[in-house]
Amino acid sequence: MLHVFVETNWVFGFAAPGHHKDQDAVELLERARHGELRLHLPSLCLMEVRNPLMTRCRPREAAAVRAFARRMRESSRLNTDDFDTIDGLLNQFESSIASELAALSKTLLTLRSEPNIEVFSLNEEMLAMAVGLAFEDLSLQPFDQSVLAAVLVRARELWDAGEREMCFCELDKDLQPWDRERKRKLPLAELYERAGVWVFGNFDLTKPVRPPGWPSNQTPGQQSI
Repeated sequence: MLHVFVETNWVFGFAAPGHHKDQDAVELLERARHGELRLHLPSLCLMEVRNPLMTRCRPREAAAVRAFARRMRESSRLNTDDFDTIDGLLNQFESSIASELAALSKTLLTLRSEPNIEVFSLNEEMLAMAVGLAFEDLSLQPFDQSVLAAVLVRARELWDAGEREMCFCELDKDLQPWDRERKRKLPLAELYERAGVWVFGNFDLTKPVRPPGWPSNQTPGQQSI
């Protein structure tokens, strides 16, 4: 079984309404539903995602387009019928987004009962590691330290249980083990390597390409970008 760690950016991509939705995030959930893989999500990510969803996904674009169309109509460059069509479409857009945001709590709650998704809370070992990571040369915010600790400890638990297919979908550059020049970022890269976790920079599990047989049965390998 392939074990895939995800965090807040995946929840945002899946739960976002309208044109903010990430279809790769949706497809990753479908793959879990069909038993192709198992998703692992730290529960604190469900708490963090609500505010960015509610603030970034409101349809502010509609107001700007409507104002532009109104100016065009007032200057006789847009007839009334065309304006009414545009205004009606924008009303539907705003209504659809508002409806999806109103159902956000239910959408997030369903993730906890989805098949092949483990929403797990931080245990004492994860909390202790999060504190320890503050003394590493990682330049991470406290929340990112907690997510990283959750992934590393849970990965070690899976490794000890005999699992070898583990990866982390991470769009946040702060938690990616490579820099802008695509070089390994230390000590972060080594932390993932020791845990046997390959890091993908997308949700379709394609890039960077994981070498065949990574990691070895005994010792996790090195991630080359």
